[in-house]
Amino acid sequence: MRDEEGLSPENRAAVLERQRTLKMAKSAHAYVRGNTLKFYEWLDGLRRGTLPEGPPVWICGDCHLGNLGPLADADGRVEVQIRDLDQTVIGNPTHDLVRLGLSLASAARGSDLPGVVTARMLDEMVRGYARGLGGLDSDEAPPEPDVVRTVRRRALGRHWKHLARERLKDVEPSIPLGRKFWMLDSEERAALDDLFGQREVRSLVLALNGRGEEAKVRLIDAAYWMKGCSSLGFLRYAALVRIAEHEGKRRLALVDLKQAVEAAAPATPGAEMPMDAAERVVAGARALSPNLGERMLAVRLLGKPVVMRELAPQDLKLDVDQFSSGEAVRAAHYLAYVVGKAHGRQMDEATRSGWRREVTRCAIEAEGAPSWLWSSVVELAGRHEVGYLDHCRRYATVDAT
Repeated sequence: MRDEEGLSPENRAAVLERQRTLKMAKSAHAYVRGNTLKFYEWLDGLRRGTLPEGPPVWICGDCHLGNLGPLADADGRVEVQIRDLDQTVIGNPTHDLVRLGLSLASAARGSDLPGVVTARMLDEMVRGYARGLGGLDSDEAPPEPDVVRTVRRRALGRHWKHLARERLKDVEPSIPLGRKFWMLDSEERAALDDLFGQREVRSLVLALNGRGEEAKVRLIDAAYWMKGCSSLGFLRYAALVRIAEHEGKRRLALVDLKQAVEAAAPATPGAEMPMDAAERVVAGARALSPNLGERMLAVRLLGKPVVMRELAPQDLKLDVDQFSSGEAVRAAHYLAYVVGKAHGRQMDEATRSGWRREVTRCAIEAEGAPSWLWSSVVELAGRHEVGYLDHCRRYATVDAT
């Protein structure tokens, strides 16, 4: 069976890899977002003790700008949290800080901001992170920068019709095949039909939609979803589900199914984590991002571990095309606060206080961002700039043939 583009499923891999290459060639910032492995290759080569060892907690593992944004909980309440946990492990929280610092520095360079702004951003990152871990002002969140406030306001005003128009291009109950959505083969469709017949899957969909167990759940359409960089080449499906109650009320739900793979992020030696990749992602999400974690379920599909979650209209990512100097600094403080809050909720007070003292002590001694954070981000920015140009050269060569 072939999709609407005339592409057979066995040839998807080549098309998906080309799409990933194209997306990463768009900008140096896009290259940083799409190349987690380069970050962990650098990390693997560091001498022990180069970075401080924080208390082992669930970390994002791929903490960049695009992986933070507004998320709705099961009751529709919205909070800015970490929104992608593919790389989550129990590890060193410092790794999230360095990865976020690299992403912010890359965004600043893409906005043609001077290096002094990057220095101020890293300074504010440490202050925001310490604030998120907790302290005298821990009950009061910092002011939201414009880039966050704008996206949050848009999230609060969104409903199912907005999600349908954005993802499906229509409010009719079907998934339009084309560039983003591809036709399934018979094995894929049968596997999804079986999956949505399972009791735990049905129970999650009903619970998230405030419906009792007597309601009916039926898969009415599904497609392969060409989406993101990290998921390209792996299983990724969009499923449209109808929920019907006895009194005739009906509603639709859009479900994202994404294959979970082995994390590149290094885990703390001896850390107890689920062996199954999908169960690991769900456990990390529930620890770091409760709004997202409570909407997720680890399942098996076509013999592979897959994370299932219902998409909420309020789930949006932070897309930053251009930063002003002031906005970049405010964003650094606020987003590091979000990460600090995610890490801190997993620690008891004594552990949280000790880690906060360690982070801020290094900052005070350095009279700004700690030297380990500054030197790490500078080295990584240089490596990624070289990698980006090499990537573009290879892409241009392939594109010309």
